[in-house]
Amino acid sequence: MSASRDASKAMNASPAAMAARMAAAITVRRVGADEAARQADALAQALADVLIDCVEGGASVSFMLPLTREKALAFWHGVLQGAMRGERVLLVAQTAAGRIVGTVQLITAQPDNQPHRADVAKMLVHRDARRQGVAAQLLAAVDQAARDAGKTVLVLDTVTGGDAERLYQRAGWQIAGTVPNYALMPDGAYCGTTFFHKQL
Repeated sequence: MSASRDASKAMNASPAAMAARMAAAITVRRVGADEAARQADALAQALADVLIDCVEGGASVSFMLPLTREKALAFWHGVLQGAMRGERVLLVAQTAAGRIVGTVQLITAQPDNQPHRADVAKMLVHRDARRQGVAAQLLAAVDQAARDAGKTVLVLDTVTGGDAERLYQRAGWQIAGTVPNYALMPDGAYCGTTFFHKQL
């Protein structure tokens, strides 16, 4: 009987243990200005893979279907230029093999009267790397990047009612409010947007 209970516990714990092992195999790091300049093409290609996968999976992240690779690459090259200029911090989540499976940005360039604030944007995790703790690692890393940059107020927005809402709340973000029909889903359907803030 005891052995049966132990086996049952092991079976129940295995998904969580597997997720923990997968998360441990993921490294979140900042893409520095030098790397952004030297490896721009390779980085843009890898990040485009993540963006296209997310949009094709229904994520409302400013792009519509069909999202061409050309458009995705142009977007990431612009992001990398911003990172080189010091206007934003680009973080990536990589597997042990070096594959980029997630990313998030901290937009530090703000108006003169908001030097303490930053926007968190394009929080993306490839569908085949989800539910493994990658998003939580990215959020923890972006919090630290904000502290390092001297930012004390963070703002982001996400689709109302989506999984990301619960993720952000678990990470300590507070809901500021919602706007119905604020944006479009990739297929053209209207969606509400929830605005969040976090005080560091």
